[in-house]
Amino acid sequence: MAGSQVFWLDDEYDREHAPDGHSRYAAEVRRRSAEFADSWGDFSPVGFAVTAWRLAAGLAPPYLRWHRRITSADLLRSPWDGTLTCRVSVASPRPAELTHSRQWYRDRGWRDWPRLLGQYAHPSAQDLARVPHLRASLLVEGPVPFAGLPPAPRGPDDAPEVAARGALAVLVRELNDLLGPVIGQLDAGVPAGS
Repeated sequence: MAGSQVFWLDDEYDREHAPDGHSRYAAEVRRRSAEFADSWGDFSPVGFAVTAWRLAAGLAPPYLRWHRRITSADLLRSPWDGTLTCRVSVASPRPAELTHSRQWYRDRGWRDWPRLLGQYAHPSAQDLARVPHLRASLLVEGPVPFAGLPPAPRGPDDAPEVAARGALAVLVRELNDLLGPVIGQLDAGVPAGS
């Protein structure tokens, strides 16, 4: 099964809504350059890339977009060896053991993932007060290749916005390669080998 596009950068919105006329994300990187302080001049690009990812995902609306099944996506510097790891939550169908029989259902009105404009969403407090929800998810944790990441800038005057955008491009490519086949299989809705 071919992979799906899981992550992408919303360059069109970024340009159209940029306070400097060029890039909303670049302006945010410059404005929040203090958040990169621990990674300036670091021999490893991992810390800088993790911060670049967090800022891109945290913009409202985010510069870093992801597939509707992704409910959270974090990149981390491994405390074990300093490499790059991901922690991505993926909304999934219920396990087969719960779909073959409804004996467990017992007329309680169980609900699955709510959808808001096609996105998988967490149920509201009001929804949870009415009926039980059983939301299956997958937690993907693993290494992310980082050999292609640009070097961490020496400081805030070393064009961190250029390095941040370059890091995001590499991270998006690597995570699409890792998670694309998983998302593609889930979206197909057909068990592998069927």
